[in-house]
Amino acid sequence: MSQLPKQPAEVSVPTSADVARLAGVSRATVSYVLNNNATVRISEPTRRRVREAALQLGYVPHAAARSLRAGHSRMVLLPSGHIPAGPLHQYFFEELQSGLRRLDYTVVQYGSVGLTADEAATAWAELRPVAVVVPPGIALTPHGTGILTRSGAKAVITLGPGPVAGAHGLVMDQRQVGASAVEHLLARGRRHIGVVMPQEPCRAPFSEPRLVGARGVAEPAGARVCPLPLRYEEESAHRLAARWPELGLDAVFAYNDEYAMLLMRALQDAGVAVPADTAVIGADDSLIGRLLRPRLSTVRMELAMAQPLAETIDRMVQHPGGPPVHQDLLRTSAVHRESS
Repeated sequence: MSQLPKQPAEVSVPTSADVARLAGVSRATVSYVLNNNATVRISEPTRRRVREAALQLGYVPHAAARSLRAGHSRMVLLPSGHIPAGPLHQYFFEELQSGLRRLDYTVVQYGSVGLTADEAATAWAELRPVAVVVPPGIALTPHGTGILTRSGAKAVITLGPGPVAGAHGLVMDQRQVGASAVEHLLARGRRHIGVVMPQEPCRAPFSEPRLVGARGVAEPAGARVCPLPLRYEEESAHRLAARWPELGLDAVFAYNDEYAMLLMRALQDAGVAVPADTAVIGADDSLIGRLLRPRLSTVRMELAMAQPLAETIDRMVQHPGGPPVHQDLLRTSAVHRESS
């Protein structure tokens, strides 16, 4: 008869008192140093000694206890889901998380796939975050905003194509992307323009406004816009390229650089010359697009903020209760290369 393996003896959890003894300081000093309290002057050698003692013992401050002392948590919740994978968003969220850590906030990512908007808000509220930053592609309703604020969230911030009632909205107006792409194509004499519409549902919050922006520029100029459903698959791209002669298009805005590269390869395989027969432009200004032949024209996107978002969140936490702030962050510009 097999025996269950022996369970390890219970390991004692190091405390701030242990750190204080090893560092030769008071428990209050340990608290000031490890909680980054800047109101008390402590010499740098003492701070270094406390940190080294905490590292040696494996001591970690108790987040819940710290929250009780402060009256609120230091947790900023970042729901995760179908966040766009473009370099702009990747850079933005990396900067946000590092900025929040420098300000002594704990950033927690929470999986929200499979939940309705209000179910997700309720699940986030259970963690009692001091702030919630809802990225593009994840839904938040006014009811969900109310759930979060009643649970103690001092700042609820949405990042996406449009604002949500009751929340601070940092708007990334995707219509500008489509408008910049079509303005570029019109300037090169193109008048029959396809706009790729990815069939992956997670892309819809971005592709639909981009189509609206493209039409808003094309129609006053007398140009034609033709939506082109496309899955991110070679077979789908080749099927679309096979229909190119009947579509009668002389240009295409391909949603982003990845879809542009996928479609451009299929068009070339079908004997469509780029840009002689059809000009191609993407979006995101990815490095690999510059390595293609012909080099890929694109829409470059930048964020325009008066101050880093981490500092904005900290200000909202320190001074809650103000009216919702809505700010348009996105700046776009077309980059002309060989494909157009």
